[in-house]
Amino acid sequence: MKNRIKVLRAEKNWTQADLASELEVSRQTINAIEKGKFDPSLPLAFKLARLFQLAIEDIFEEELVTD
Repeated sequence: MKNRIKVLRAEKNWTQADLASELEVSRQTINAIEKGKFDPSLPLAFKLARLFQLAIEDIFEEELVTD
């Protein structure tokens, strides 16, 4: 899933470790989400949205698969 987390994090001058600490997850989890290798759980997506004061849809974008 595409997302804007890296950009949003950079706007706050946060490292991946800073964001991970805020969300109570590992830095590796943040790295994997930013790279699109891992989709966050719904509760984690809501935590991200609250933290950045955005709607989930403003952070994550579904990648449409075409046949």
